[in-house]
Amino acid sequence: MEKILVLLLVTLAVAYAVPDPRGIIMNLEEGELCMNSAQCKSKCCHRTSGLSLARCAPKASENSECSAKTLYGVYYKCPCERGLKCEADKSLVGSITNTNFGVCQDAGRSKE
Repeated sequence: MEKILVLLLVTLAVAYAVPDPRGIIMNLEEGELCMNSAQCKSKCCHRTSGLSLARCAPKASENSECSAKTLYGVYYKCPCERGLKCEADKSLVGSITNTNFGVCQDAGRSKE
């Protein structure tokens, strides 16, 4: 009887030791609070204003507003999805003030 109880306890300990794939600090889903884009599955930690809480959000689709790479890891406009390029102001001032917004365009298309 004691051996069965010990085996049951060991089995429960192993079951609880398996990590949750979602994570608490990393690998966050859309809508969860974040402090940096590296925490999100989508790699976009988005806030609507300087005083709002940042949440994980999907990357910008084609013809949507976007931001070029930010220095802070939090975006007012998310960067583009894979295969798209953010046609935006890439000045140092825009990077510092986080105002370097643009529009996602297909990287394969030539400018006309």
